[in-house]
This record gives sequence, C-alpha cells and structure tokens, in this order.
Amino acid sequence: MTLTDGRQPVGDARSRGLNNQQIAELFQNTEACIQENSRLRRPQIEGHEAAVQYFASGGHRAVERIPVGCGKSGLITLLPFGIAKGRVLVIAPNLTIRNQLAADLDVTSPNSFYRRIGVLSHLTSGPFRAVLDSDANLGDAHDAHMVVTNIQQLASGVDRWLPHLDPDFFDLILVDEGHHNAAPTWQRVFEHFPEAKVLSLTATPFRADDQPVEGELIYTYTFREAMQRGYIKDITASNVAPREIYFTHQGDQYHHTLNEVLQMREEDWYSRGIALARECNISIVDASIQWLEHLRETGFPHQIIAVACSLNHARDIRGLYSERGLVAREIHSEMPAEDREEVLRDLRNGDLDVIVQVQMLGEGFDHPPLSVAAIFRPFRSLNPYIQFVGRIMRANIQNSPTHPDNRGIVITHVGLNIDRHWTDFKYFDADDQELIREWLNANETHPAGSGQGHGRLPLLGPMDVSQEFIDRFISDSFLDPNDDTLIDNLLSVALEQGIDLAGLGIDREELRRRITQQRDAMGGPEQPQRLAVQPQEHRQFLRQRLNDQVKTLARRICDSLGQQTAGMRIAVMGGTGAANNLAAVIVLMNRAINTALGIESGARRELSLQELEQIEPQLEELADGVEEKLREEL
Repeated sequence: MTLTDGRQPVGDARSRGLNNQQIAELFQNTEACIQENSRLRRPQIEGHEAAVQYFASGGHRAVERIPVGCGKSGLITLLPFGIAKGRVLVIAPNLTIRNQLAADLDVTSPNSFYRRIGVLSHLTSGPFRAVLDSDANLGDAHDAHMVVTNIQQLASGVDRWLPHLDPDFFDLILVDEGHHNAAPTWQRVFEHFPEAKVLSLTATPFRADDQPVEGELIYTYTFREAMQRGYIKDITASNVAPREIYFTHQGDQYHHTLNEVLQMREEDWYSRGIALARECNISIVDASIQWLEHLRETGFPHQIIAVACSLNHARDIRGLYSERGLVAREIHSEMPAEDREEVLRDLRNGDLDVIVQVQMLGEGFDHPPLSVAAIFRPFRSLNPYIQFVGRIMRANIQNSPTHPDNRGIVITHVGLNIDRHWTDFKYFDADDQELIREWLNANETHPAGSGQGHGRLPLLGPMDVSQEFIDRFISDSFLDPNDDTLIDNLLSVALEQGIDLAGLGIDREELRRRITQQRDAMGGPEQPQRLAVQPQEHRQFLRQRLNDQVKTLARRICDSLGQQTAGMRIAVMGGTGAANNLAAVIVLMNRAINTALGIESGARRELSLQELEQIEPQLEELADGVEEKLREEL
C-alpha cells in the first residue's frame, strides 16, 4: 500500500532498508577521529571513552554529567562509534533540542558536527539520520542509522511509532537532558526496547522530585573545570543588600536592618513579600542594569534574562526596565506562538536589552549574549535554580577563560534567600551523590499568591515595602584564583594553543598574579545606585500597569463566578454594552475605579502620577465589590 504522495503508511515498513549488520559495520569499523582530534572538547573525548569502556565491560544503563554549553550535542554524535552494534535512537526532551541534534547529525550539511569538527573523512555511507516528525514514516526509520525524536512524538498517546518498532529495533538509546528519564513516558520507551543500551546525558543527575536519573554515573565533567577552560562563562553571584527596609505587614509597620533581613528571609511569607514588593524589584532592576552597562563597556551586546513569579509580575518587571530606558519584552506560555517567535527573533537580532520569562526559555535555549540573570522569585530547590542560571552560561568567546566577555552575573535580593542555592551550586561538583540528592529533593513550588495563570491571585504580596536603602553588593565568584586547579587548567589550555608560558617567563605564581590583577581590573559596579526615572515615563508605565491589572482582575472575577470569559451571561445583564463576559467585567471594574478616583469616564488620561500610585492598593477591594455585586445579580 502506497499513499498518493509516495510515502508508506506507518506500520508498513519497506522491505529495503538497513539491517543491524550493516549498521554495526559502520559504527564499529569506521575510523572516527576522536581521541586525537584537537577540535573536540575534553568532555567530548573523555565522555566517549568512558562510555566505550563501560559498555564493553557489559554495562547496560549509564549516566554522564556534563554542564550546559560543554558540547553534549557533539558528544551524542560521537557516542555510536565503537559502541553501537545496531540502530541508534536519540531522544530529546523538546523540539528545540531535537532540531539542534538533527542538524548536528546531518552528514549532508556543511554545518553538521561531523564535518565542522573533522570527525569523519568519508560521509557517503553515512551515518544517515531520520527525524520523527509529522511528515516521517516507518520506512524513514528503517533507512537510517540513527533516529532522532522528541519524547512527545515518540511516546505520546497516539501510539504512532512504538507499537510498530520491534523490541530489538534499537541497540543504543541516547537521552539528552537525561534528568527527565525517570518520567513515565521515558520509562515506556525503555520498557519497549528492554535490551537496548541506554546512556543519559545531563547537567543535573537528580530530578527535583528526588527520583534519580536512571543509570550508573560513569563520567562527570565539573562546572568548575568548564569555567576554567572557557567552555562556559565565569559566573559571579551579586546580591543587593539593604542597609534598612521599611514595610507594612498585616497592618503593622516594621523597620528591619540587614541582619534582621538575613534572619527573617528563612520565612516563606517574607521571601515572597520581597519577591513581589516593587521597591525590592526596583533594587534588582537597577543592579542588573548597572552590571549590564559594566559588561557592555567592552562593546559586546550583552543582554539580561529575568525570571518572574507570574504573568502579572513579569509585566511589572518589564515595565520597570522600560521606564529606565531599556528595550524589554516578556515571554510566557500563554502568548500566541507567533508573538513568542517575534520576541525571540528580537532577542536574537539584538533588538532587546531584557527578556522577562515565566517558565519559558528552558532546556536547549541557546543564546550566549544573555550574560546577566536577574532573579525576582524565590526558588525553593536547587535544580530549577541551576537550570535558570544555565541560560547565561554559554560562552561568548570560545575557549578563552579569562576574556571579559565570558563573564556571567547572577543578580538577586538577599531577602529572597537564594544565595543558599549559590553556595550549593559551587559545591555541586562534589562526588557526594547523597548530598546532591538532599539538595535536589525539595519539590519546587511557585510562591503562593504569585503563580502562573489567573485564579484568585492577589496583585500584591504579603509585605508593602515603602522604602529600602541599598548600599552594597554581596558578591561571590564561582572561581577562585587561589584554586590550584584553575592554574593547572590555564597552563593546559596554553599548551594546547601552542603558547610557551615558561619561555615567556610566566610561572605558576606569575600566572596567578596576572589572573588576580586582570579580575580586579575587570571589576564591577562599586555599589548599587538608584537609577533616575522620568516622572512622565513612570506615569505612563503606571497607567498601562493599571489597565493590565484591570484585565487580570476581570479574568479572576469571571473564574470565581464560574463564567467563561468568552461567554455572555454577564454581558446580557445589560448596562455595559460589552460583547462578552470579560469585556463586561472590565467595564464594571473601570467604573468602580473611576468612582473611587472621582473622575468621569474617559478622563483616565489626565490622572496624575500621585493618583495612579494611590489607586493601586485599592484595586483588590474594588474587585471584591464588583464580584460581590455580580454574584448577587447572577
């Protein structure tokens, strides 16, 4: 049976295709230039060798831990050689990573990893890869040495692929971002191919729910060594620390010093309050801008990535950046796909200074100019913290560990209690897996009252911070010039690059002195500064924010009343002229706000800065009044 476009239907594999013997001959007998290839990175060479030895000794399921930006995709292209004795399955957690892997494995492309790095000198016989997508069929898999897919395509509920693939169809399964491999969908794949060798690659060997990555850890490449060799950026944490903070909580006024903030931040309500307090958000925004300007002194277009608690919070943070003269956009899963693509296009084209995300831009997102990570939410566990910091790890200048454009800065507020994760992250390279498991076993939760979606979420946090005085950064670099391994790796890099440091009169101590001197010269902002904001820009920001908050509250009211936003039950009650429930509630909210302000409809444009600031604390109460009245009428 053949379809009209010439494709074979799934389940009707073509009689032709590659058999296991042909595939094994390619992977076992092809001379792949790996061990002596100077264009490969150390974790790629060592990771391949560790896997060859493990599976040669009879191993079945293995894990290799390699940081983001160190060449996991390239390593995946190498792993079948000397290991696979049949077809290889490569599984990615999402489409972004699947497409990247497919490009690296495409021997027909001059940009494939094999051709860029000179791994294979003869490519006419493959290895050929098939990509399981909506246009693929079973015959494509039979004609390929390697099959690349994302987990949703392979193991989704439609059963398009697995039932039609024999249990011995794959000899080797390679899993990228392998910390997902304990999930049911992945387990279903492993159970379907019970004899296949499995190798998972990940930067974090434990899931946040305390389930271990399935397999024996056979190779680790540390974050520390990756930074020392310039594979990833040299990361510094820089927290803004208030000398004094004034706030109101449950009607009582408080004044805390820095020591009191450091003590109180262990309380969840306190760190949530810091996260949602605009004064504290401003401190993080100003500090991240200072660091961005400092990094940009080299002329390189560094950018900021920020993480927020909720959609409303993300809009607020975007506004804070915008009124300080930066081009900022937010991105989140509820945006239409074309809008998300536009934001990412602007980011990659350098048209944005800041991107503010809510549960987006995760694994596989590759954009090295992101060099400042601004954290506005309290992460409750280490795993998502490392995943977010990973977004700024990719090096801008390859293999240049001391280059000033290979610096990454993590900015937050000490009151968010995130520096504990920084400390754990620095010690994450330890081989104490039980300690790592303890760090990762806390379930990550969103701050109460600030989650994603609409629901009954307050606009403001549990603290009303009226003022704080920030007079210092508390900074800590991941790398220490006094660490002998840093000197060892720099000497090794120089040797690989043909630089005779000894002939130049540079011994270990001189190298250490020069590193320290260079780091001091690169420096950073001396102390936090409150950045100027034009009153007109701030007024326009607050007016737009008021409109956004009205829409958020209107959705919340519809949800609370059990009415669909696109429905008509509230709209047909009359008096609003609205076409649906959401529009009707927005009209009612705006009327309540105008009444509270003592203004007529259409006069919002004339509101002063002070009036806009005064109305915000009343919005929750006004929304409750609109909801109560509608509930009575319904």
